[in-house]
Amino acid sequence: MSQATTREIGIIMNGVSGRMGYRQHLVRSILAIRDQGGIELADGTRVTVKPILVGRNEQKLAELAAQHDIADYTTDLDAALADPQWEIYADFLVTKVRASAIRKAIVAGKAIYTEKPTAESLDEALELARLAKDAGIKTGVVHDKLYLPGLQKLKRLIDSGFFGRILSVRGEFGYWVFEGDWQPAQRPSWNYRTEDGGGIISDMFPHWNYVLENLFGEVKSVYAQAATHIPERWDEKGEKYTATAEDAAYGIFELDGGIVAEINSSWTVRVNRDELVEFQVDGTHGSAVVGLFGAKIQSRNATPKPVWNPDLEDSHDYDEDWQSVPTNDVFLNGFRQQWEEYLTSYVEGTDYPFDLLAGAKGVQFAEAGLTSSAEGRKVTIEPLSLS
Repeated sequence: MSQATTREIGIIMNGVSGRMGYRQHLVRSILAIRDQGGIELADGTRVTVKPILVGRNEQKLAELAAQHDIADYTTDLDAALADPQWEIYADFLVTKVRASAIRKAIVAGKAIYTEKPTAESLDEALELARLAKDAGIKTGVVHDKLYLPGLQKLKRLIDSGFFGRILSVRGEFGYWVFEGDWQPAQRPSWNYRTEDGGGIISDMFPHWNYVLENLFGEVKSVYAQAATHIPERWDEKGEKYTATAEDAAYGIFELDGGIVAEINSSWTVRVNRDELVEFQVDGTHGSAVVGLFGAKIQSRNATPKPVWNPDLEDSHDYDEDWQSVPTNDVFLNGFRQQWEEYLTSYVEGTDYPFDLLAGAKGVQFAEAGLTSSAEGRKVTIEPLSLS
């Protein structure tokens, strides 16, 4: 019997000192894969990972490297890109500097894995996708929400035909982010400055685009209203600043097949739901409410028959009419699960669906939301291609 081979993949990880780059991509994904001994492919090949940390603060990088037993780190991105031992460039930088770094990596011949949005404009996002396609480079863009346990349960319900014909989708996302004066804000201050790439539309609409398109159908149009509900905030140094980016967005989206989706996104809402994000899906044969982890359903033959009567207090407990969906699988961290799929596709040379073109669709969706809000009109979403 032939001995299985091992393939080590060197990964440039740029921006790991940030919250998402460190917690989700480095610790819970790449280091988790490393510490379990890699990924075993169908042919028996074992894929292992070796990260190099890249950033501006050498002391911080050294501390992270020592803390997690990582041999390599550097403040010189160009040197890392020039070194052939590093095959993949992974980007977790702030939005305003992401495209230029990805462009450098493509020119250097590196495969790409990046957070979203992939660029600040649709034109720039498409340019990156074309450059990568012309160079024959494998690319991947984070689609983490699809891997949430709640949304995986929803996907199973859809595939089983539980809903019948899907009519509508209602989404509520958000929580109260403190202004920073009497309690520190739990999000970075750049999120609230347009000039730094901030705004909840550019942050969250790319997520909603791939959730809607991969679960329900292609988005045909966008109508959105953005708002900056809190115009002044305090930054990480306790200094007051003007919030130039929107902190809430209210969107209505028309999908293939006549499905209407409505998603509210807000950093200025106090939570009165089971989870920080919830989607209600209504169909002719049943409905579901899903969140990050949980899912509950109500079938057609178990639907109550309410009658509107404002003169009498309604004593019916509508929550009791819903049935919990059991957790029949073991769900990995969503970021890690997507990393494993991407690395498998990279080594096996298969097509990867969540590429830079998919990322460009997210940028297009966000751009349409901003245009709709600024001009007070519905914006049609045109198909994208790299031809």
